[in-house]
Amino acid sequence: MADKIQVKVPDIGDFDEVEVIDVLVAEGDSVEAEDGLITLETDKAAMDVPAPQAGKVLSLKVASGDKVSEGTVIAELEAVEGSESAQDKGSDEPSGSDDSDTDEDQSQPASDATEEATPAGEKQEVEVTVPDIGDFDEVELIDVLVAEGDEVEEEQGIVTLETDKAAMDVPAPHAGTIKSLKVKAGDKVSQGSVVAVMEAVVGGVEPEHSASESEPKKADKPESPKPGQDKKSEPTGDAGGGTDKGLDRGSLQAIDESGFAKAHASPSVRKFARELGADLVKIHGSGYKGRITHDDVKKWVKSQLRGAGGGAGLPQVPDIDHSKFGDVERVPLGRIKKISGPRLQASWVNAPHVTQHDEADITKMDAVRKALKSDAEAMGTKMTPLAFIMKACVHALREFPDFNSSLDPDGEHLVMKKYFHLGFAADTPNGLVVPVIRDVDDKSVFDVARELGELAEKARNGKLQQKHMQGACFTVSSLGGIGGTAFTPIVNAPEVAILGVSKAEMKPVWNGQDFEPRLTLPLSLSYDHRVIDGAAAARFTRYLADVLGECRNLVM
Repeated sequence: MADKIQVKVPDIGDFDEVEVIDVLVAEGDSVEAEDGLITLETDKAAMDVPAPQAGKVLSLKVASGDKVSEGTVIAELEAVEGSESAQDKGSDEPSGSDDSDTDEDQSQPASDATEEATPAGEKQEVEVTVPDIGDFDEVELIDVLVAEGDEVEEEQGIVTLETDKAAMDVPAPHAGTIKSLKVKAGDKVSQGSVVAVMEAVVGGVEPEHSASESEPKKADKPESPKPGQDKKSEPTGDAGGGTDKGLDRGSLQAIDESGFAKAHASPSVRKFARELGADLVKIHGSGYKGRITHDDVKKWVKSQLRGAGGGAGLPQVPDIDHSKFGDVERVPLGRIKKISGPRLQASWVNAPHVTQHDEADITKMDAVRKALKSDAEAMGTKMTPLAFIMKACVHALREFPDFNSSLDPDGEHLVMKKYFHLGFAADTPNGLVVPVIRDVDDKSVFDVARELGELAEKARNGKLQQKHMQGACFTVSSLGGIGGTAFTPIVNAPEVAILGVSKAEMKPVWNGQDFEPRLTLPLSLSYDHRVIDGAAAARFTRYLADVLGECRNLVM
């Protein structure tokens, strides 16, 4: 009668109450010695608890999400009669000690079989077939990971299959050369289907036994997935927190399939990475011997979403060692740029930007501003062109209310704002910040000028609070004090437009009879084309230019 074996959590170091993140088998499954039964994850690594010997899973004692410790019973196996445990294998085979004589009856048939196989080192053609994939039939082949003539390593992925519960790679049984491919992406395959023919140095071991009997290889690569191991994860359907069903693979970032197949990661991590479009080649593993964990994948994806690596789904900028070309110095990015950079990139990537350029004749406005300078100085403030520009923007926003809105997250509605809080870009030694003046429509040009000065001073001294930079519905970025003729400001999402202002310049303007000198102000309006049409943007800038030219309403 077959023995019943309790499988327990082995020594896992100083960790206690470790989480079970994957159950890789189901009750009734047949397993080989050292097949993974569950996957545990500590804060440092993920590890599989293997079957001590070949057998049948009678019962599972844990589920995904449970906490276990050393000695916890995780499953009960019915051992295959005559099979030897993984522990016995590990102690007898690699060592080559005299203890093997005591097992002469068991070891002799194996050696005879080896001698009857092909001579060690002989090359032969080997068919790569689809392993046991459970109850699935006619499974779609979604990726071919190699090409004819490619050199592959043992257990390197050859093709990727996808069921409604999991994605799995069919591995090479040996290292060798791909002679021919028998399938292509989109084909349907079942257990036993030939996917490729390879030329390999078999070394006297039949292909189907190489993975289970080559113990020294396992010692070199303790965490590598074994043929058929991926299928053990299918019954749970929850590896990585989701399934691949209905996944739009065309929307994922391009993956280096050859490198992906060789990456040091468990089947559940591979599946999780594919679901998120994460390329394992680009991820540095923090687990045992550099193994990639679920957390490593999550951190990489988060970095892409923050824009650290070029944005999720976008080609990355090449990583170049600049020191090869000369002396370099690495300096930390400023705190403000670390915060604002990802937000600017998110806006640029998500909002289709278009910039409308125009000019405003501010000859009259500048004359009025100069006339009000003494009154402003008596109030302890400085009358700048920006105060007039912000008042003019309120007039334009009232005339064109779509510019004073935000696109609702559902993409089907506009949030129309009834207030006029305007932000302005302030240049500081630490980087660009955007303070906000609230209710500009209710304030005089003197009030606006005073708040501009106060907030700009706080920005330079690093005294701005969070409340000073929230709630803007439109932003003005003025480079007039520096120079330039035009530029493309990035919309400060979730706003839908931003006004860029360059340096005013005296130009000869034809008045119908002759040229006369006029002070002209370049305007650059960037807008979210999902909300604003080009014609509306042109009308907005023209209206704004007219308001600036007729500055009487601004002073009133």
